[in-house]
Amino acid sequence: MQAASNIFQNHLGRLDTVVNPESKSAPDGAKMKALAWFGNNDVRVIDAPVPDITEPDDVIVRVTGSTICGSDLHLYHGEIMTMQKGDILGHEFMGIVDKVGPNVTNIKPGQRVVASFQIACGDCKFCKQKLSSFCDRTNTSTLQKEMYGQVDAGFFGYSHFTGGYAGGQAEFVRVPKGNVNLLPIPKGVPDEKALFLSDILPTSYHAVVDTGVEKGDVVGVWGLGPIGLYVAKWAQLKGASRVIGIDAVPERLAFAESKLGIETINFKQEKDVAKKILELVPSGLDTAIDCGSFHEPKSLLHKAQKLAMLETDSPETINEMIYAVRKRGKCGIIAAYAGYANGVNVGALMEKGVRLIGNGQAPVHLYWEEILNDYIIPGKFDPTFVLTHRVPLEDMDKLYAAFDKRQAGVEKVFVQTKFSSEPSPGCPKLTRVAEWGAKN
Repeated sequence: MQAASNIFQNHLGRLDTVVNPESKSAPDGAKMKALAWFGNNDVRVIDAPVPDITEPDDVIVRVTGSTICGSDLHLYHGEIMTMQKGDILGHEFMGIVDKVGPNVTNIKPGQRVVASFQIACGDCKFCKQKLSSFCDRTNTSTLQKEMYGQVDAGFFGYSHFTGGYAGGQAEFVRVPKGNVNLLPIPKGVPDEKALFLSDILPTSYHAVVDTGVEKGDVVGVWGLGPIGLYVAKWAQLKGASRVIGIDAVPERLAFAESKLGIETINFKQEKDVAKKILELVPSGLDTAIDCGSFHEPKSLLHKAQKLAMLETDSPETINEMIYAVRKRGKCGIIAAYAGYANGVNVGALMEKGVRLIGNGQAPVHLYWEEILNDYIIPGKFDPTFVLTHRVPLEDMDKLYAAFDKRQAGVEKVFVQTKFSSEPSPGCPKLTRVAEWGAKN
């Protein structure tokens, strides 16, 4: 798939953008540790050139915190098109400003900053509304435009389908348009609380706000990874009367019950999830949010179709949501679907008057200041409750395999570099991934 998609995208050419994905290297030839993709289930920690200021709006960041996201597993398994050998992965990172380009006026060397996972231009009609993920001018992918009609913003470390920008699972990152894509972090907020402003905090908040969770709603959350856990927490803060979480990993179900006090359903024990929900909530859910994954079909039918490339994505969670919500209920999709799914229950969607909402990639710029100032700093939302492990960047290749297997009850991991501070009080201490198996 990768070879074919790259050939097709090369044939289509590149879209014109206001930033260039390729970076200059540091003039002294300095090297850094970085995690790079080399094929399906093949990621490696390599020595890569340290990036340098390439365009006048660039900022170079020394990474003090990175992480792995569930959506990174789609790259790991080769399910996102136009991956190329040597691509540096990672779209969630923060750090200290190392260098700034001549046009950068609001960011200075030495500042602590977090980067949004998307690269916004700051000037298009979407950016002017802070809808940064929908930026028109930073993604070079003609293939994405061919498939979707338009393109999203360019993303860090997420294939040439999203622009081919080097990512943040590295010691240094070049941040194009640094004036708009970096948020300064005040001294009182430790890295562990700030890092997730790059993606999962705004993504989960966007899912709840955009889908329209209201006070008193009964909310179903499919998938209890970090996004799903945060969605459940935001739903509670927005006044949901009940939250029901659906997953199949016993440790995740137990984690959600203990941390959030929500009801849970194990979909490997309850084969018909939608009917089980209707037993618990006879009138149906008010709101359902898909925080899961397209790459794990449940039924033999969809496993076979996906294997045969008759579909790229599975519709099973979408169908369960449509079935389980009340008439005129709301279904939001924040899970990262990529292409096409067969057998969506369009009849129930229409007849029940269900609002099926593609939330889109979350516009980080719309929410990150609100979340920082109104929730994190006052202590209304402590993002570290999902943090289960801390590992060094040197273990990043091993982390992918362990994270894929959900080893050692892993939920969210803080990945430190040689520039990181010591762990904050109450946060996980440093471990090595090789130790995890010995402890479990």
